[in-house]
Amino acid sequence: MAGAVAPKRQDTRKFFENLSGAGKSIAVLTSGGDAQGMNGAVRAVVRMGIYVGAKVYFIHEGYQGMVDGGDNIKEATWESVSSMLQVGGTVIGSARCKEFRTHEGRLKAAHNLVQRGITNLCVIGGDGSLTGANLFREEWSGLLDELLQQGLIDEEASRRNSELHIVGMVGSIDNDFCGTDMTIGTDSALHRIIEVVDAIMTTAQSHQRTFVLEVMGRHCGYLALVSALACGADWVFIPEMPPEDGWEDSMCQKLSENRADKKRLNIIIVAEGAIDSHNKAITPDYIKDLVVRCLGFDTRVTILGHVQRGGTPSAFDRILASRMGVEAVLALLEASANTPACVVSLVGNQAVRLPLMECVQMTQEVQKAMDEKKFEEAVRLRGRSFENNLSTYRLLSHRKADSELPNSSFNVAVLNVGAPAAGMNAAVRSAVRVGITEGHKMFAVSDGFEGFYKGQIKEIKWGDVGGWTGQGGSLLGTKRTLPGKHLDKIAEQIRIHNINALLVIGGFEAFESLLQLYEARADYEEFCIPVCMLPATISNNVPGTDLSIGADTSLNAIVETCDRIKQSASGTKRRVFIIETMGGYCGYLATVGGLAAGADTVYIYEEPFDIRDLQANVEHLTQKMKTSIQRGLVLRNENCNENFTTDFIYQLYTEEGRGVFDCRKNILGHMQQGGAPSPFDRNFSTKISAKAMQWITRTLKDSFKGGRVFANSEDTACLLGMRRRALVFQPVSQLRDETDFVHRIPKEQWWLKLRPLMKILAKYKTSYDVSDAGQLEHVTRVRPKESNTSATI
Repeated sequence: MAGAVAPKRQDTRKFFENLSGAGKSIAVLTSGGDAQGMNGAVRAVVRMGIYVGAKVYFIHEGYQGMVDGGDNIKEATWESVSSMLQVGGTVIGSARCKEFRTHEGRLKAAHNLVQRGITNLCVIGGDGSLTGANLFREEWSGLLDELLQQGLIDEEASRRNSELHIVGMVGSIDNDFCGTDMTIGTDSALHRIIEVVDAIMTTAQSHQRTFVLEVMGRHCGYLALVSALACGADWVFIPEMPPEDGWEDSMCQKLSENRADKKRLNIIIVAEGAIDSHNKAITPDYIKDLVVRCLGFDTRVTILGHVQRGGTPSAFDRILASRMGVEAVLALLEASANTPACVVSLVGNQAVRLPLMECVQMTQEVQKAMDEKKFEEAVRLRGRSFENNLSTYRLLSHRKADSELPNSSFNVAVLNVGAPAAGMNAAVRSAVRVGITEGHKMFAVSDGFEGFYKGQIKEIKWGDVGGWTGQGGSLLGTKRTLPGKHLDKIAEQIRIHNINALLVIGGFEAFESLLQLYEARADYEEFCIPVCMLPATISNNVPGTDLSIGADTSLNAIVETCDRIKQSASGTKRRVFIIETMGGYCGYLATVGGLAAGADTVYIYEEPFDIRDLQANVEHLTQKMKTSIQRGLVLRNENCNENFTTDFIYQLYTEEGRGVFDCRKNILGHMQQGGAPSPFDRNFSTKISAKAMQWITRTLKDSFKGGRVFANSEDTACLLGMRRRALVFQPVSQLRDETDFVHRIPKEQWWLKLRPLMKILAKYKTSYDVSDAGQLEHVTRVRPKESNTSATI
């Protein structure tokens, strides 16, 4: 279209640079029980606040510090939040404060804030802390009037500080706050629980023991439910869903059935708030005595207690906290007199803002429903994510008798393709068990398409996948071989074993395989069957999904190593580490790992850089060495640039930094692929795999005509991915246009939006498009009828 000029579209994007914090003061406090990741949130608020030109204050010891004033309220500097990203708990302290609950206490607090001109508060805590903050805001003008009457402040101060803005972030390991998918600290607490369960399983296995584990959650069963899902526990007790009367017999029957099935151990998980249907507490000791009395099994009780609150925050919690902290500052800059106090949170993969009191009311309604024994209602109010966890757990934990199963006479094969990714085995287990429950005969293919054409296909039963959830790598075996060259033989194996549907779990090769099978349908009728793919790759480079199975485990491995390296660099002073991550051409691991580890610079293929950028980065580090933080961390994706190799960058930094800092390099390599899957990967793979099997069942029924399965439309070869807030089945043929096949990455990647965030937190001036920042939404209660294509995780 030479010559013709397209009409200029009005640019409605909103840029962060246009929001100024000059003249504003923001205070940040942590209140209530501590949670891992709170420090990450504090760090993000402080750095973002300083970046926009505001003054930022720490309030030490929560509301108690606000009431006591004095040294408890200190101005924060950029360096004062250094090195706290990897620390658990809260560095600025938290306390339960009775005084703030009184009017006099709040009056003192208001006086302390006005003296420093603080009119923006960022509160990180549970629902009690946030409710207190909201009450404080409602009383604010009255408190100012009182202070004025008592002559403690003058007219001018009252006028200058007339509005108080409040933004909350939920820090609570229980994940008991409505309106948000994950609260800060929940993922880390799950990490602690799963570490313990994995360790206990080896000893239980040795002695054929039953273990009863008590996890935290006085009013909310989230931790118990998700850890039961993530370790394949035999039974779980949660406050929202008390067992029916007579549960003692059915539990003992199930435990003994499992033992008869050659299972050498039983794991029972109990939330500390677990009750029966008469609101009577169910304690671990009661369960132990029951098992010993009825079955005579050797039984032990382990109470996890405060271990769950401790330890370093997981990669997920650091990213969640950093994103929320930045979002909180944006919300404070945009707040006006009539915007309600809001909470920033994540739904799916997207930042949202919700009115604080709507969330609190909803959270209180859950408790009310439980008190009134309306348990179904309580589960519904907890939200989609909780409901899905519960239904998936029920689906997978209890094996129906053969007589109860529907008889489908369909055969479904499962295989892994591409490089191993942690969580593949959990996905296979989930698929096999859901498939059997739906009445199908399940087949496992060893070694991907290579094993397929060689005929390494055998039936796999319910018991065969016991204990698979926590295993890393791929137990079925996986190869990068594509089906294209072996279509004849694969078609023949499909005929021999009468395979009616395929579930392929893998990365970019799996996506290419599905495209090849889809295209081969014209020549081979055997491939006219429903085919579904689950994205499983540490690189997270598959089109059609924001997240892949295995990426979270890999991020945790990277972050753990970076923490150790940073510690070593802090000891020696004036040292810069250059670390190479995997990911092919996809910069996901490097970028998100860099955000979670607090990197100074991250080099990736998607954002081209030249020698001038390298020069600027060296200069930036030289300036940093003049401050009290004398260490640097640089991440480089393995394929970010063919000429600027890790060695080149290392040598350049060494030469340019001579006399100012010295360098070390570290290539992380295959340790990023290994290890036991993280709780997130176990849970994510289990849920999407169950959903994929249900889709396969539906598609098989729809395409069964004239006594056989025939499916050749494009919507019968799909990839199940997570897009923003929903799980969506997308035809692979439609995803082709979204893919750069040369570099094996999607053309558009959501996480590139996180890059400016990383740069800002590392003190780089940058442009940041915040048009996608959370708009104020409302907590939804009446849910739309779920369509086949979507469901929140």
